[in-house]
Amino acid sequence: MTDRYAAFPSLKFSRPADGVLEILLDGPNLNAVSAPMHAELGEIWPVIHRDESVRAVLVRGAGKAFSAGGSFDMINDMIHDPKVRTRVFQEAKDLVHNMINCDTPVVSAMHGPAVGAGLVVGLLADVSIAGRRAKIVDGHTRLGVAAGDHAAICWPLLCGMAKAKYYLLTCEALTGEEAERIGLVSLCVDDDELADRALGVAKRLAAGSVTATRWTKNTLNNWYRQAGPTFDASLAMEFYGFGLADVQEGLAAHLEKRAPEFGAS
Repeated sequence: MTDRYAAFPSLKFSRPADGVLEILLDGPNLNAVSAPMHAELGEIWPVIHRDESVRAVLVRGAGKAFSAGGSFDMINDMIHDPKVRTRVFQEAKDLVHNMINCDTPVVSAMHGPAVGAGLVVGLLADVSIAGRRAKIVDGHTRLGVAAGDHAAICWPLLCGMAKAKYYLLTCEALTGEEAERIGLVSLCVDDDELADRALGVAKRLAAGSVTATRWTKNTLNNWYRQAGPTFDASLAMEFYGFGLADVQEGLAAHLEKRAPEFGAS
């Protein structure tokens, strides 16, 4: 890989086909997003945007999952340290805005759990492909914070307000099959076909007219840009919640593998 990607050691890169850059999420606990990876996932997109050798991006997870979301260590640090919380707030903002403003087309291949910060990349991809048995969960309200990250900017547009409210309020998991049925993802394929299908789409995009694909993405993403104030509000409410008691109970419930018992706020 070129030196420009050496600055992102938490991500793994390869070139599986001409013009295609693959980003592999690979880490402990089902590719949970660590603090360094969270920062790099926000910073990588302007670099890709300026790399003329990359005509399409493929994002996938190693092993049994796409990504289990933010690591419990990072969440704990956010709860107890306002400086960490402020830093991660900015990173979360950069991740969404930088993905939207990266004109290079992105394909995601989601299998197993796809949650939290990892799900941001999976659903903001221009072509999102899910394995039939993928487990897609937003997870914020079960943790005890508002559904921030990417949710408010894209879920209502992708699957409609009624479905968005249901899944974001309840944190009910969606299979890849159900996610495709309601329009949350572009395609659903059998799990053993996921890698080949996603790479095939990336190769097809890379072989197309660079200006045509980039400018089509750029103009379509104005729908997301119009929702920018809604996204900013949701992110602010999410991170305000990291300073309240409910998130401490939510994290404890996750660690103890039990249902949370939230008090009245």
